[in-house]
Amino acid sequence: MSPVLEARGLIKRYGRFPAVDGVDLAVEKGEVFGLLGPNGSGKTTTILLLLGLTEPTAGSIRVLGLDPLRQPLTVKRRVGYLPDQIGFYDHLTAQENLVYSARLTGLVSEEAGKRIAGALERVRLADVTHRRVATFSRGMRQRLGLAEVLVKQAEIAILDEPTSGLDPQSTQELLELIRELAAEGVTFVLSSHLLAMMQTICSRVALFRKGRIGLIGKVEDITSDILGGTHMVEVEAQNTDLVKVLAGAPHVSGVTPLKTGRWRVDADADVRADIARRIVGAGGALHSMTIRQSTLDEVYVRFFEGESHDVAA
Repeated sequence: MSPVLEARGLIKRYGRFPAVDGVDLAVEKGEVFGLLGPNGSGKTTTILLLLGLTEPTAGSIRVLGLDPLRQPLTVKRRVGYLPDQIGFYDHLTAQENLVYSARLTGLVSEEAGKRIAGALERVRLADVTHRRVATFSRGMRQRLGLAEVLVKQAEIAILDEPTSGLDPQSTQELLELIRELAAEGVTFVLSSHLLAMMQTICSRVALFRKGRIGLIGKVEDITSDILGGTHMVEVEAQNTDLVKVLAGAPHVSGVTPLKTGRWRVDADADVRADIARRIVGAGGALHSMTIRQSTLDEVYVRFFEGESHDVAA
């Protein structure tokens, strides 16, 4: 299956400054793909290039097989875009904003009305259909943005910092909507600096640094490759040398002493039961164990450690 979105050798310079510097990526239908990294690392510029809103200095782009610079209107009809600051008209109601957007895509009034009613119901805004958007919270605006994606029946939705500024409940509601739509075949590209949170929804990610992609792939593969495992277990025990006790243990990729009587165990599974058996079997005394999943924040720091902290705009 051909990618629905593809970039090869993508470069964007402002003068001599490379905001995007040789980006290659391919996104498949139905994926939730993350463009992740700190603010100013080149993510938003990459999005603008993919949408044809700015011209690349070099490289090629295909969105649903189309060139967004040569066929911009066709691309815009088939791709939904939610920028960091969504540009709805505050003086219009939710319904009026969607009617206006529908007209821009050429939808006739009867068909548009059906889609708008269904979309507002789907994103749980049916009860505020006739409220002015000026009264909406940021979370409600984000959901209205997804309603716009539904009305135009977009095949790809590109969201720039979709959860920035949202409270935890609004964040979970938005992510659940994204999961539902992705399961129905909508492809999502999410740009965010919130790496650990994005790893809960993205099937694959690209980690940006200075306008380049340093890492790209499935979240679990990246965390395993860079950190040595997808789980970290902190162990406190006495009368044992955990490095020796866990030598050759299945799923364990590394044991790091932290201080006397404490270790960090990197593994690709929950190995707490095996650790406990081995400590007791070797005559040791286990005091405590805590486990957590490895995060993309830790991957990012580990992979890019030692580099300058300056990043691209």
